[in-house]
Amino acid sequence: MRRLYPQVYLTIVASLFLVVLTAGTVWKFVARVPPFNQPFEVAGEVIAELIPPVDAPLQEQQQAVDRLAGRLGADLAVFGPAGEPLAAAGRPLPAPKTNGPPGGWMRGLGGPAISIALPDGRWLVARLPERHRPSVLSLVAFLGTVALAVALGARPVVKWLTGRLERLQRGVELLGAGDLRARVKVEGRDEVARLAQSFNQAAARIESLVDAHKMLLANASHELRTPLTRIRLGIELVGAHPERKKELEQDIAELDQLVDEILLASRLDATSELDIHEDIDLAALAAEECARYDGCSVEARPVQVRGDPMLLRRMIRNLVENAELHGKPPIDVTIEQRGQQALLHVSDRGPVIEESARERLFSRFYRIPGRLGPKGTGLGLALVRQIARRHGGDVSYDPERGSRFSVVLPAS
Repeated sequence: MRRLYPQVYLTIVASLFLVVLTAGTVWKFVARVPPFNQPFEVAGEVIAELIPPVDAPLQEQQQAVDRLAGRLGADLAVFGPAGEPLAAAGRPLPAPKTNGPPGGWMRGLGGPAISIALPDGRWLVARLPERHRPSVLSLVAFLGTVALAVALGARPVVKWLTGRLERLQRGVELLGAGDLRARVKVEGRDEVARLAQSFNQAAARIESLVDAHKMLLANASHELRTPLTRIRLGIELVGAHPERKKELEQDIAELDQLVDEILLASRLDATSELDIHEDIDLAALAAEECARYDGCSVEARPVQVRGDPMLLRRMIRNLVENAELHGKPPIDVTIEQRGQQALLHVSDRGPVIEESARERLFSRFYRIPGRLGPKGTGLGLALVRQIARRHGGDVSYDPERGSRFSVVLPAS
């Protein structure tokens, strides 16, 4: 398997050397194209002020060229508009190309020279001494040094970047191998860091779902065993004791309710979005559900919420059933709207739940220790919280107002 680090690093290094070669090529072929000609034009204007005009005697022009050559320490020559030599100092210089651009580099036997066009049509050709002469090799060496420095500086950056990707890859492999606790370290604030953070969130979500399903299966197997045992015993006794038939029907109904709530809890775990979005009158749903129970009263005004009517109905039913099983009548259901929130309160006259048990009230299959009386499935309040959160709200227990559960939902 090819690693990402050498691929990225070699790509950067190759790009740097390509930049060096491209810069050298551009310098060679574009040096004669404006605005590169402007320095030669400016130099021609300056030099024209240092030497006599074109109609001056040749001896006077020769003296001026000698003085300028001595001052610069260079080989100089002046040519006429047609390329004829007018004055020269130092080693011989080649004639310029009079039909070309106003200046540029020339090749000669004594080394490279430079030609500059003067405003009066004449040409000045100069061969600079070695200390003043720019070299293509020095330019390439300079660009190569810059490329090498950038390459050395980019190495740790590329290694750090690809190292994070490799650690993220190992985390994905560990998660795929079954290690649900696999996490990766979030480093930096770029896209790779956000990717690592998203992976950690997804891994945590997967771990919580798997743990919840494991606990659901373990608790469900225990809870299903009790009504099944009673049903088996009731079938054996129903012949001798006909009155056992009613108890058997109750056991079957309890088992059916438990299976139904287990399936609903699993479905809510499997999906994060609602399948149905409708505008629902929460007060009407509460009135319909309370009509099924004795001693349940509703005080409400129409409040519209948006969501799944079946799930919202189940949420209200579970709260009322919880009050009936574990509380004391009468049961009061109130619905009100405060700003953009719909509030549902279900209260009874039962004892206040102890503080040590409040944290686990909405856990699956949790029952308050020491409580006597009928027992539910242990999933009612857990489903209430799941349904409320699926609708963008939540549920809480309010001990300051007695045995009271409150659900907050966004009003539509």
